Amino acid sequence: MTSPTVLGRFVTPDGQEMVLELRDGRYTILVGDAELMSSSAHGSEEVMAQRTGELLNAVESPRILIGGLGMCYTLRAALNCLSPTAVIEVAEVFEEVVEWCRGPLAHLAGDPLSDPRAKVRLADISTLLQTENGTYDAILLDIDNGPTPFTLASNTRFYSLHGLARLHARLRPGGILMVWSASPDRPFERRLRRSGFTVETETIRADPGTTWPRHTLFLART
Repeated sequence: MTSPTVLGRFVTPDGQEMVLELRDGRYTILVGDAELMSSSAHGSEEVMAQRTGELLNAVESPRILIGGLGMCYTLRAALNCLSPTAVIEVAEVFEEVVEWCRGPLAHLAGDPLSDPRAKVRLADISTLLQTENGTYDAILLDIDNGPTPFTLASNTRFYSLHGLARLHARLRPGGILMVWSASPDRPFERRLRRSGFTVETETIRADPGTTWPRHTLFLART
């Protein structure tokens, strides 16, 4: 195994260092010493977008909001399965992550940011929902590690009762909230139901060719 090549790094508002590394063809984003995501395990993110696309199949021009850009696999999968007239907004809080996805990571998912249907908003999704008008057919939360984050402590507010109520209010009738999580979370599932959603959960392999890790998808509908 070769030594990693550092392609980028920055410090989050919480004082944690986020690093983009390349080693033996594998791209990894680290927060401190912990691996946040890698180019070798993105199957569950793709399934999240595919499930959403299946549910929105009858919607001619759906409007979608994705929270978190990551390595762009969620966005790419959404573009692949949604109509040519879909509008997909992505809220990403870190400008450096957007730069990585336009630069060293662009080729991984086929440069989805160049697709005219994709619009990146350099903003916290919570702030965006407070300041922007309109409603969405689906909101996908692919933020941090899910309801138990470790990149930014402030991310917990997305998964609180108050945060879920705000998300519910910005979805159209029958709208979809899809949440990615690194692990099951029964308390979060209960909060979704208390917020007026119907909820289904699904356990997905990180990638089809592996047995571990397994991630959890929460499918909530208004």
